[in-house]
Amino acid sequence: MTPAAPFYLDAAGGARYCLYHAPVGICRGALLYVAPFGDEMNRTRHLAARQARTLASAGIGVLQIDLYGCGDSAGEFSDARWELWQDDLALGHAWLLEKLGCPVGLWGLRLGALLALDYAFKAALPVERLLLWQPVVRGSAFLTQLLRLRLAGALLDGETAGRTGTSQLREALLAGEPTEIGGYLVAPELGAAIDRADASSVPPVNIPVDWFDVLPAPGRPPGAAAVKQVTDWRIQGVTVRLHAVHGLPFWATQEITDCPSLVDATTALFQAPTHDCAS
Repeated sequence: MTPAAPFYLDAAGGARYCLYHAPVGICRGALLYVAPFGDEMNRTRHLAARQARTLASAGIGVLQIDLYGCGDSAGEFSDARWELWQDDLALGHAWLLEKLGCPVGLWGLRLGALLALDYAFKAALPVERLLLWQPVVRGSAFLTQLLRLRLAGALLDGETAGRTGTSQLREALLAGEPTEIGGYLVAPELGAAIDRADASSVPPVNIPVDWFDVLPAPGRPPGAAAVKQVTDWRIQGVTVRLHAVHGLPFWATQEITDCPSLVDATTALFQAPTHDCAS
């Protein structure tokens, strides 16, 4: 496999760090990767990189862009905003389109999938397809989960004074108080944007979607939340395929966890005969 090429893209507020996985042989497509939030991003770097390399070997060019404030790019996480991240996706989208001359798809994981959906709904450039790995459906539920983790961490550290419930933490964050969650200082503006984000409000009409649900036992059907959202989208005219694969919740495990069935099933989507970028 050809090593990924690191580089920086100039952007507002400083450069964005990128990894480009060039397609091997004839270019058959392009994907822009949208990483998950916080520690989920750290836990899944290895699997995202493995999938990107595998896709590149199959002729799919992949760009991984580190969003503003997320570690390798400019900025502090406390200054990160949903809109800034959307601008970063537009920057990567334009770069990949110019680089390969191919229609660009979006590949998002967890909250990154919801960010990709929101971006695709109003993108100025065309989005060829959406590849969603275990997407967050409602940002409000995800924010509640983050605040529960914040509360659990505080209790483990012996912090018993002051606010003791997720509802109070939510109210404080949305009222304008920055809140530390898992080592990340979340600004009220970002918290409010996550809270508003909802897959139901950004149906990807005219964009084919492949949704992957990772389940702990083989043969189990996709989860109820995934089935409901996919059903609602289909009623609205969205072309979406829902795939169930067996694996551990690699985005949530404390130790680095692989999910080979997910990588294999995703790669298989791009191995069917198709036109190349030059045609």
